[in-house]
This record gives sequence, C-alpha cells and structure tokens, in this order.
Amino acid sequence: MSLPVTALHAASASAASLPPSPEAVAAVIAALAASFGNRLVTSQAVRHQHGHTLTWIPTQAPDAVVYPQSTEEVAEIVKLCAGHGVPVIAFGTGTSLEGHVNAPFGGVTVDLTQMKRIVAVHAEDLDVTVEAGVTRKELNEHLRDQGLFFPIDPGADASLGGMAATRASGTNAVRYGTMKDNVLALTAVMADGSVIRTASRARKSSAGYDLTRLLVGSEGTLGIITEVTVKLHGIPEAISAGVCPFPSVQAACDTAIITIQTGLPVARIELLDDVMIRGVNLHSKLGLPETTMLFVEFHGSEAGVKEQAERFGEIAAEYGGGPFDWATKAEDRSKLWQARHDAYWAARALRPGTESVATDVCVPISRLAECVEETKRDIEASGLIAPIAGHVGDGNFHTQPLVDLENEDEVERCRGFIDRLVKRALAMDGTCTGEHGVGQKKIKYLELEHSPATLDVMRLIKRSLDPQNILNPGKIIAL
Repeated sequence: MSLPVTALHAASASAASLPPSPEAVAAVIAALAASFGNRLVTSQAVRHQHGHTLTWIPTQAPDAVVYPQSTEEVAEIVKLCAGHGVPVIAFGTGTSLEGHVNAPFGGVTVDLTQMKRIVAVHAEDLDVTVEAGVTRKELNEHLRDQGLFFPIDPGADASLGGMAATRASGTNAVRYGTMKDNVLALTAVMADGSVIRTASRARKSSAGYDLTRLLVGSEGTLGIITEVTVKLHGIPEAISAGVCPFPSVQAACDTAIITIQTGLPVARIELLDDVMIRGVNLHSKLGLPETTMLFVEFHGSEAGVKEQAERFGEIAAEYGGGPFDWATKAEDRSKLWQARHDAYWAARALRPGTESVATDVCVPISRLAECVEETKRDIEASGLIAPIAGHVGDGNFHTQPLVDLENEDEVERCRGFIDRLVKRALAMDGTCTGEHGVGQKKIKYLELEHSPATLDVMRLIKRSLDPQNILNPGKIIAL
C-alpha cells in the first residue's frame, strides 16, 4: 500500500539521525583504514583543507578524508557509511563558493581527484566519458590533437564531476550552454551504495524520468557522481576576441542585450565594471583603461567572424562604446581570457588582507541593465568595495564584496547588501544564483524563490533517495 506524501515525509525523516555517534565514526574510520591504507587520511591539516571554503562560512572539517580510485571503491565507502549512519561529502577540486564541501555533521569526505581516467572519446559522435576527477583543462589538453574541445569553463580548473554536481557555467555559456545542456549521462553512487547509469549516449530520449538532469546541480545531496559523459564541439576555424570600453555599465549592458536580441552568435560576452578592471590590471598586468569593459569573442569561419565583429562594433558604437582592441594572436586571446578567469583573485588585489565574499544572481536579460545599475548604486551607498563581473549574455553577474571579517559593522553591511541583491534579482523574476549553487549560504533564499509546495517536492526527493540524510547533509534543502 502506498503512503500519502505527508506520511512518507514523516517516515523518511524518522530515519535521519545526525550527527552520528563517535562510536559509529570510529568504526567507519577503522574499516576504511583497513581497506584503503594510506589513502585514508585523518590529519588535521588535510581535514581542514577539505572543509575550507572560499567564503565567510566557517570551516567545518570532516572526520576523515578518503581517496578512491574507481566507482566500485566509492560504492564501498558509501555502503560502509550508510551502514553506520555517517555523512559522506563528495569533493572535487574544492573551488565552490557557497559552502558546498563543509561537513557540518562531520563524517567522511570522498576526494575524487585520483579518479582521472578518460574512459572513452567518441570523436565521431562528439562526446566523451570521463571519471569525475578529470578537470576541464586536462580534458581539453587531451582533446586538442583531435580538433575537439569541451566548452564549459568556470573560472577555476574545476573537475568534471564537480562541474556536473554544481551545474557549472562559464564564459562560453551564451553560445554553448551550461553543464545541464552538455551532460548526456552520469554514473553515480546512491545513498545505499548502489550504482546507477542515468542514460545512454543518445542525444535525445523519452525513456523514463530524466535522472541525469535530477543529479546535475544536486550538489552531492542525491548521489555521488563518479563518471560523466559530455558533449564535445569542433575547434572553430576562426576565433576573434577583443575588449571594448563603455562610458557606463548601462551602456555596456544595453549593448549586450541588443547583441543577443538581434541573434548575433557571439561566443563570449563578459562585463567587467571599472572596479574589476582596476583589479584585473593589478593582478594580470593588462594595462586596460579603468572603465567598464565588455570582453567579447566570436567563433566560426574567417568571413563569419569578421562579419560578426563588425556588426557588434556597430551596436557598441550606438551606445558610446569603443574603440575595440582586438586580440588577433592566440597567445593574446589566452592572456585576455585567463585574466577574466582570474577575476576572483584579481578582485582580492584591490584590498589585500580582506576576504572576498563572492556571490551571483541571474535575471532575464531584459532586466539586466536595471539590475546591475541598481546594484552599483547599492554598493556605493553601502560603503563597500565590490567589483562586478558577469556572463551578461545570459543575464548572470557576480559581485565580490571585499570584507574585513573582524569588522562587525562591515560584515553586517555586506550581509545587508547581499540580501538586497538577491531580493532585487527575485523581484525581477530572476534567481538567487545563476551558477554558484545553493550550498549552505543560500538555503534561506530558496524559500523566497520557490513556493512551499515546490520545496516540499524537493524535500520528498531528497528523503526518498537519501532516507538517512547522509549525502552532503545541510546543503540546498533544510530538512
């Protein structure tokens, strides 16, 4: 007989018993030590590293860190932890920004960085299967000689498993989409230690529930991703990139909006405000004029790229933008985009000794200019230094308040600013996070973004797939 939803909630919730007892943790660590030898680490430094986050959330270290080398070993770890009710936290490269890898209830961190196999490249089908620990740069280095590349490029050299788990994005998203658009199938270890494959390599399917999309973006709370099959693309015949200055953020955003609305197939279109440009110049030695800039790139044939660039120049000029500074050499383009990917560290150069409290929101592109302009005014009124950079082609932007965490007044001003930023985006029919994810830091905003009924469905999925609440507990959904 099936249970009604409310009864299923109660039954599932009763199975959770966090935090685990010290005896349960000790038993798991002893068993892991016997199986994994020196790949089981309990030193304070390593545990602290795996609970550390690039944010102001305090470090919450796990009780142990284990380094599996196969899906079967991950399954063994999870099965053991499930038997003792001990939490399991998946760890890729540790570059998440919202407290994703903290261990608020202790437990075992499963570090997937030794799972580096590129399982199979299917060049004729434009897809590849890799283990979760392969990073995006490692994959593209492997693919280069075959004339192929994987386009999703978050600022860090993140692992493919972590990118899938957090539904990562990047500068190429305006043309190639995000991880949810590029993952064909996953292998994952579920909360009981069972292993599933979510789909085949077919480009489309109507066969059952879309478990791939369910796990992409689940942040390790529904299963631990151990293999990823992703789409590939041919390296373009021609690539043209450059920077264009603007008299204001409004002018730059309006240019980006019109570029997208007119259907110009731009591959990258990135906004950096004057404050961020100052940081980029300090960190990456670019020597750019310290004004609002768009970094742009076009992919295609020689003739197509030339035509696209000329049309973009015309649009930019209508809003007072220009002149362009084009990077025609591959090494110059690489330097330009590396500087953009290093924006997190560039921002910190503006105020050494402080912490960067990076956050992001995303709004419909028609509201982008309004949202960014209001945010700039809010930053000034708050007395904060908070550079802005964004993937403005899809309405997503980031801001990085630089905060002295010892200054309580400054911390409170920053908290207030982030709260207003999120509520501003939600009021414009946007989202509290376009690509950083929820983790611990944005759980409270899900209650503003989604209805109680929607959140109940999310909780029901979590409790059904993870009745003991051992998979990355304390993230995304408050149970």
